[in-house]
Amino acid sequence: MNCTLCPVSCGADRNEKSGYCGVSGVKIAKYYLHPFEEPPISFKKGSGCVFFCGCSLKCVFCQNYELSRTMRGRDITVQELARIFKELEEQGADNINLVNPTHYAAHIAEAMSIYRPKIPVVYNTHGYEKLSTLKIADTFTDIYLPDFKFMDPALAKRYTGRADYADFTRPAIEFMAQKPLVMRGDGKMLSGCIVRHLILPLAAYDSVEIVKFISTLPKSVYFSLMSQYTPFGDIKDFAELQRPITAREYKKVLAAVREYNLTNVFLQDKDSSGQSFIPDWDY
Repeated sequence: MNCTLCPVSCGADRNEKSGYCGVSGVKIAKYYLHPFEEPPISFKKGSGCVFFCGCSLKCVFCQNYELSRTMRGRDITVQELARIFKELEEQGADNINLVNPTHYAAHIAEAMSIYRPKIPVVYNTHGYEKLSTLKIADTFTDIYLPDFKFMDPALAKRYTGRADYADFTRPAIEFMAQKPLVMRGDGKMLSGCIVRHLILPLAAYDSVEIVKFISTLPKSVYFSLMSQYTPFGDIKDFAELQRPITAREYKKVLAAVREYNLTNVFLQDKDSSGQSFIPDWDY
């Protein structure tokens, strides 16, 4: 398979060698019931997260750096992945949450053909997606949970090397935003789209542009504004990333949320920064 699943389209035969994402077959770092997603996702018993290794974006500040860049984890087969879905479902997971799935979309589709959980499936992505890959994902996805990280190509290039990030992410999120919203009476999401955005130091101006974009999406789309940025990853050469965001930066983005009349919004408290949100990678 000459892989073209992500926008990099490196063309690697991932049966033989690693692609740009850093992985060949299927490699995961952890799976468990995760309590720290948005309320309709974690809900009561927790979201059944499967953390995939490697990444097609490679943000320097990645809080999951150990799995996205250093590849800490273990190799599994597609059959094992299907068994993991079933195991999480049997543990009482409120959904199956595919964390960083882009470069595994074809493998996941195959695993879903072996065992399709009876609970919602969440596609939890950095947003740097090709529409052709999302059409594969749409065959097994109930809830889209994309990031929109950068609108400014200069920021995207500085922190990921991919200046075209927004060129792909805008149409990708417009596609994901079409997923019909279905909320159960007790507040559990069964279908829909939640767009996340992490405010970065010195980048509140870009966050405002992203809020403006979110306001153009269907009203059924939820927006999750995150203030938890914690200095992490390979940021030694990025002086601006050595601190959490300030109260002033946070308030500037909150003002944009009000200005553009976003209503379905999840807000993290300004003091959410810290490594408590980062799982222990125990493989």
